[in-house]
Amino acid sequence: MPSNIECFFSKSPTWSVSQGRVCVASLLLCVILWLCWIKANIKEPAEPPSFLPHELQLSGYSRLPDGEPLVRNTCKTCAVVSSSGQMLGSGLGPQIDQAECVLRMNTAPTFGYEPDVGSRSTLRVVSHTSVPLLLRNQTYFFQHSQDTVYVIWGPPRQMDVDHGIMYRALVRAKGKFPEINIYTLTQNMMAHCDQVFQNETGKNRAMSGTFLSTGWFTMILAMDLCEEVSVYGMVSENYCRDRSHPPVPYHYYEKGRLDECTTYMMHEKASRGAHRFITEKAVFSRWARRKRIYFKHPSWEA
Repeated sequence: MPSNIECFFSKSPTWSVSQGRVCVASLLLCVILWLCWIKANIKEPAEPPSFLPHELQLSGYSRLPDGEPLVRNTCKTCAVVSSSGQMLGSGLGPQIDQAECVLRMNTAPTFGYEPDVGSRSTLRVVSHTSVPLLLRNQTYFFQHSQDTVYVIWGPPRQMDVDHGIMYRALVRAKGKFPEINIYTLTQNMMAHCDQVFQNETGKNRAMSGTFLSTGWFTMILAMDLCEEVSVYGMVSENYCRDRSHPPVPYHYYEKGRLDECTTYMMHEKASRGAHRFITEKAVFSRWARRKRIYFKHPSWEA
């Protein structure tokens, strides 16, 4: 059998037709083997990951006043910003503002604190007890922050659609600022948050004299809404037991008033009518082992 090189370079006039056929077959075999090698050794590029947002319908949140559920795209990255005095001097404002969605609590202001807490507010979770403070400064919250979604939580006597005192006050504010988006937690969602607390702690919230914090409702919303959550200004469950830490105000915007750890310990030890801030942080730590939750400042691992 002639070699492949002979097929190309031999000019012998004595070549027969059969020799030519053998040469062509040899070349075809080489091409087939070469193509098979390419298929076996060269990987096709993987399909690029899809970054298209996924739309969520959160039925536990009811829009005021028409009752429509909260519908929005998932957030790839979220910054949950605590109202804690831990944020003072952090310089984390630019980092916080880089998150796709920024969640804040109650009436914690950004104006004047931008270098430490950032300036953007995608969602603001507000306790029924903080609604009067919200309404007292409607120009700041509702006129200058019309892109913010407000999520209000509270018991039926405050948030009932027909008779709730705070609900009616929010309806009046909506009439004055029709562009703002205000949602309230449905009573089913409030009951769900209570059940989560009982599942995590083994204690009935009401019977144990516990009031859930705004941080609790914010973290539950963030886990539904966000693919990745970075938490700013939230200390670990053991932080206040270490007496070497410096005192910080309970709220970064209320300097010289309540001390954070003193407040936490007082509530944790109270028998009735108290938040369980330290217990909640222990639960958040467990959640961080199962989900993409990261505690940025103070920095600690679950």
